[in-house]
Amino acid sequence: MNAETAERIRAVAVELGYRANPQARALSTTRTSMIAVILADVTNPVFFEVVRGAELAAYEAGYTMLLAETQESAERERAVLERALSTVDGIVLTSSRMSDSAIRQIAKVKPVIVLNRVVTGVPSVVTDNLRGMRRAAEHLGELGHEQICYLAGPEASWADGMRWRSLREAAMELELRVRRVGPFAPTVNGGVAAAAEWGRQRTTAVVAYNDQMAIGFMRGVRAMGGQVPRDVSVIGFDNSNMAELVTPALTTVAAPLHSLGVTAARNVLAISRGAQARATEAVVLPTKLVVRESTIAPE
Repeated sequence: MNAETAERIRAVAVELGYRANPQARALSTTRTSMIAVILADVTNPVFFEVVRGAELAAYEAGYTMLLAETQESAERERAVLERALSTVDGIVLTSSRMSDSAIRQIAKVKPVIVLNRVVTGVPSVVTDNLRGMRRAAEHLGELGHEQICYLAGPEASWADGMRWRSLREAAMELELRVRRVGPFAPTVNGGVAAAAEWGRQRTTAVVAYNDQMAIGFMRGVRAMGGQVPRDVSVIGFDNSNMAELVTPALTTVAAPLHSLGVTAARNVLAISRGAQARATEAVVLPTKLVVRESTIAPE
């Protein structure tokens, strides 16, 4: 149509309050201007900044973000994805509990970015677990601790495996003794359960899979009549917003949570628009140790 007709149509659309329907547009363009972010546990505070980062990237690109929770269930995650596939242009999986083969199958249908995990053949964004756990071990060694207990997270967690391996390798180089208890749920209650297990063979220092477990562990130690950090120094992982609010304030490995969300969303949007996926090498974002009040020299 000519420019004059097009302008008249736009004017009428404004007068009538017309808004484009992305689902209707998708019928002809196969694009929905939506991405899905799948969370393992919506109550985990670590995901707050990840979601905010992803939403910011989606908004700046003119996209809407669909958020879904899977309650740490691989079966539920798969069901959610099967329902969402036809309504989104790309998917961000955070701490997925599905198998590698299941994730690769989904990635054949729609662009997928995996957070906090490496899956062969699928683009991923991860934190620098190696450096983070190295700094945790160095900090405890510098304080004079010789024995460290690692509180393991979910058995199916790629990040848990990497953190345990990284801590074990760092401890070997620093001539520290390290052992592992678990797996436990990556929650406050999981940390309380870990405290009971640690109590059977105590160490002067503990490194937890995440901040929630570290906070639960401190609660469990208090319930047993102990004190943190007098009786045991504690380090978490993630630097979630709860780390500064507990007493004592939690020493933790800070992950770039907001940047994780931004990077993942931008990458999945780029792939959905035709960019070449970097599936052979994960994007690794830096970590740093934030020292607060939960670690001191052993008495």
